[in-house]
Amino acid sequence: MNITFELLANSLLAGLLLGGFYAALSAGATIAFGLLEIVNIAHPTFAVIGAYAVYLLNRHLHLDPLLGGLVLTPIFYLIGTILYRVYHFAFERRSEDAMQGLAFFFGLMFIVEVGLIMIFGVDFRYVTTDYITTTWQIGELSVPLRLAVPFVGSLALLAVLEIGLKRSFTGRAIIAVAEDPLALRLMSASPVKIKRIAFGVAIATTAFVGALLVIIQPLQPASGREFIGRVFAICVLGGMGSISGTLIAAVFLGLVENMTSIFLGASWSPAVAFGFLLITLAVRPRGLLGR
Repeated sequence: MNITFELLANSLLAGLLLGGFYAALSAGATIAFGLLEIVNIAHPTFAVIGAYAVYLLNRHLHLDPLLGGLVLTPIFYLIGTILYRVYHFAFERRSEDAMQGLAFFFGLMFIVEVGLIMIFGVDFRYVTTDYITTTWQIGELSVPLRLAVPFVGSLALLAVLEIGLKRSFTGRAIIAVAEDPLALRLMSASPVKIKRIAFGVAIATTAFVGALLVIIQPLQPASGREFIGRVFAICVLGGMGSISGTLIAAVFLGLVENMTSIFLGASWSPAVAFGFLLITLAVRPRGLLGR
């Protein structure tokens, strides 16, 4: 009985910690997809790029992964703004921002993966820091810091985004551009400029999330693929643009996945998790915190 309780408790804890990471990974996609209606299917791939950049900083400069992620954030913001300029010029201003835009990001994802394979090969890459191999024992709970540290970092990232969207003028403008672009123009604010800033923020999050990713697991060029379905499922379930909803949906998915993997087997995990998501969306189509 004690063994069963210990297994259950540690499974719940691991699912909770993993769900926090899912939320951080999905936060940028929530902004791009939920608020800007840009289906950036390559979003997890940008997190992989960030992870490789963090890996290089850690290997050559011995920089802590979290610090490396923070250092890279402004660079990724700039990349995001440039990418939005290209997207807007090629698709959005011509009202061709649906399937063609999706194909654009799919092609970008493929090009990035090929580039990473050519540069780094297909071998797994690791970062080195003390807490990755450390596990705290609290009673019957085993708390691996390789999951706990990213969980705390994820909560910090989500808090910054939530406060920024709700409290700052730019954040409120980002929300407004999704709801009423005309009203935004009446306030002398350019919807295109606001979208450029918002997409820059969405991509900027992937630098820090990349640091969390490479702490949690070894890295290889196709790592982003396994998260694409999860990210967009979380965006929809959370309520299309809701950061707090994203956190709730991600924790829900993490718990279901981990519990299924422990008690039914890893092969059942995706099917059961997405089954729960479909049932939830059937009951509440707008998501948990959708407007």
